[in-house]
Amino acid sequence: MNLEMRGIHKSFGTIPVLKNMNLEVREGEIHALVGENGAGKSTLMRILGGVISKDAGEILVDGRPIEISKVRDAERAGISIIHQELSVLPNMTVAENIFLGMEPRTRLGLVDSKAMRRAAAETLGRLGLGLEPRVRAGDLGVGQLQLVEIAKALIRKARLIVMDEPTSALSERETKRLFEVMRALKAEGVSFVYISHRLEELFAICDRLTVLRDGEYVGSASIRELSLERVVAMMVGREIGDRFPVKTNRPGGVVLEVRDLGRGRDFKGISFSLRRGEILGVAGLMGAGRTELVRALFGAEPAERGNILLDGQEVRIRSPQEAMALGLALVTEERKVDGLFLPFGVDFNIGSASFPSLATLGVLSPGKLEAFAGKAAEALRVKTPSLASPAASLSGGNQQKVVLARWLAREPRVLVLDEPTRGVDVGAKREIYEIIDRLAARGVAVLMVSSELPEIIGMSDRVLVMRNGKNAGLLESGFTQEQIMSLATGV
Repeated sequence: MNLEMRGIHKSFGTIPVLKNMNLEVREGEIHALVGENGAGKSTLMRILGGVISKDAGEILVDGRPIEISKVRDAERAGISIIHQELSVLPNMTVAENIFLGMEPRTRLGLVDSKAMRRAAAETLGRLGLGLEPRVRAGDLGVGQLQLVEIAKALIRKARLIVMDEPTSALSERETKRLFEVMRALKAEGVSFVYISHRLEELFAICDRLTVLRDGEYVGSASIRELSLERVVAMMVGREIGDRFPVKTNRPGGVVLEVRDLGRGRDFKGISFSLRRGEILGVAGLMGAGRTELVRALFGAEPAERGNILLDGQEVRIRSPQEAMALGLALVTEERKVDGLFLPFGVDFNIGSASFPSLATLGVLSPGKLEAFAGKAAEALRVKTPSLASPAASLSGGNQQKVVLARWLAREPRVLVLDEPTRGVDVGAKREIYEIIDRLAARGVAVLMVSSELPEIIGMSDRVLVMRNGKNAGLLESGFTQEQIMSLATGV
């Protein structure tokens, strides 16, 4: 499909979101659409997908103008949108989700479940996912659900597929398989719009790139003509410098020690030490047990065996309250699910871990909350119209800074970060990296889980690699992506 979007304008009330936006995607092309959070990428794609209507401009498919005013119009035109927020229905089977709204029928008009499962299995096989189509979607992990969404688009034989952060929850192996499928479809003439904050991916899979900034078109170019630094400069309007800050931390004595920690089948035999002022990275493929380990350390899903020591003293952590009392803090992987109270204000979210200290005679003091949250938000440069603005209204980067502000205001001894920059644009990533580095320089011990190997290498003093719930190795210095992946995969 050849797609053109010309002179697209969109405002919400009196606030312009897109101003004279242009996008051209050629047949059999994988086209990157990039920009910081709030640049207008999602709004443009929602217009293309028929979720919202444009105020002005035109859309052409294969040179012919078309009107897209609802989702069905986009589907009829051969356009499929895979949104960042997955739309899988948990109580339905995988096959039912894939064929939702277009179930095959028997001659009597009944749903042909056997044909549906057979076709679903074939499509899932193309994605390298040996998944039983009768499995309930709610029993799957996030990575598997993402692949189900992709299978849903493939089964509809879309000519243009929009992928919004498709690899954010995928392992390296799953990402590689996804790219193989995309290249095969590209060879058949299918076009893609690819949105990702993982800029390295763009150079691995995309042909051309279009940059948005503040709702306006900045430019388009062949990926071969660009460098990572040039893409960043186009996105933020300035040179970002080195992606990671120069380290200023100096690790000291051991603060946290874990000995032979385990829980069920999630992880077992995990041992490591974490020093004051150190950033210890935790790497591994999806399903390696990284998130389960940090949740156990924070008492959200307590360990069943092994020992945890703080400053040489053994402690038992059976709940988040006990972890907080010991000076631990956890920034969770899914901030929108278990990291934020989205409908509530920035002040409420920042103060939520410190309410007892902000109360007078057991009643939360609005004045104390405002002063407390204001100081914390200012320290991390949270961009918000007001402290009362709901957390849901902020960009991904500012949402993450709100979560960080909540915990940093408690002055933790050990800060545990699970995917701290997931879904965060490159400019906000740099700010978060600087915050982490400053904390380590002040003596905070940081344990950081990340699926982005450049992030692990650029930020960590040492790296713990996990594989299949076990300790695969501890890299002390001079580590490379190849070393980490070798340990993570066992190859």
